[in-house]
Amino acid sequence: MKIRKIDAQPQEIKKLRVAAYCRVSTDSNDQKESLDTQKKHYESWIKMHSNWEFAGVFYDFGISGTKADARDGLQALLYECRIGRIDYILTKSISRFSRNTTDCLSLVRELLSYNIPIYFEKENLDTGSMESELILAILSSMAQGESESISENVKWSNQKNIENGIYKFSYLPYGYMHDKNGDMIINSDEADVIKDIFRYALNGVGTYKIAKLLQEQGVPTRRGGQWTGSTVKSILTNEKYYGAAIFNKTYTDSNFKRHKNNGESDRYYAEEHHEAIISKSEFEKVQELIQIHADERKIIKSDSKYLKRYPFSGLIICGECGSKFKRQTQSSGVAWACKTHLFHKEQCSIKFIKEEAIKAALTTVMNK
Repeated sequence: MKIRKIDAQPQEIKKLRVAAYCRVSTDSNDQKESLDTQKKHYESWIKMHSNWEFAGVFYDFGISGTKADARDGLQALLYECRIGRIDYILTKSISRFSRNTTDCLSLVRELLSYNIPIYFEKENLDTGSMESELILAILSSMAQGESESISENVKWSNQKNIENGIYKFSYLPYGYMHDKNGDMIINSDEADVIKDIFRYALNGVGTYKIAKLLQEQGVPTRRGGQWTGSTVKSILTNEKYYGAAIFNKTYTDSNFKRHKNNGESDRYYAEEHHEAIISKSEFEKVQELIQIHADERKIIKSDSKYLKRYPFSGLIICGECGSKFKRQTQSSGVAWACKTHLFHKEQCSIKFIKEEAIKAALTTVMNK
């Protein structure tokens, strides 16, 4: 028997691919400087280690830490982890990573399933060498408790400002802007558009047709997007255009989810809160026309938008652009058409489908 020695081959030492996550909850200049400092700190820290490979700094700016799915930077980090591009994560603290205990534990467990530990710098906690989740659960629940306390303090402060008549809206609707003191004043260019929208509505023009007219006229939206029927509807039903203001239209529950306030929380109404763009009588007349239109089409208000008014409402999805189909009454009968194609033909080539054809196809499927 002959025995031959096989020499060991030198193995290439694989570098640990390390990424960092940063977050600041407001978009103030001080917070921007803080975010820039964090990004530089983690980049230099990672590159300082010869056995580490820099895998990027992911961040969220001006975003609350209570909801993981609302943070694009965190979601981008998770995607890179899921496809195997990251081995280790650094972050400042548990509260920066997540202020929701359930989210924090869920994310840590998912990342550990990919064999990706997280190092929380402030707490000096490495999930890779953590013997129990108990300490993480305690610390993350403390972070959530801190967030809840801050939220309650903000709510209390806003409530007192509303009651004292000194509350100022951080975001103003189309047609208004802030003056140098932060007060609500009319934006003359946008106000002319608002007047046109109400004039169209008083003449019986529907919201989708108004949106189409604005698009054809090249009227810009505030964010450079497209005018839609729902955007026009939100303008026509906003009391701020006749100078009033309703506060606390929505509320946040204990899970940090926002809901329409249907009486679950106190609301406040202020007349002559600011300068009006249209008269109250015009606004009320438009509301009557909207209600008549809703009654004719058997539209029933729900907690979100509207319940289905027709059997196929919300069920037909365009295979080309993903938009939902809208019901149309034509001279030859009822048809359903892609919303994108109706308003922007160059973006979607799918044409209308006769309702009878849809019913026939549905019957065939049901029979099968």
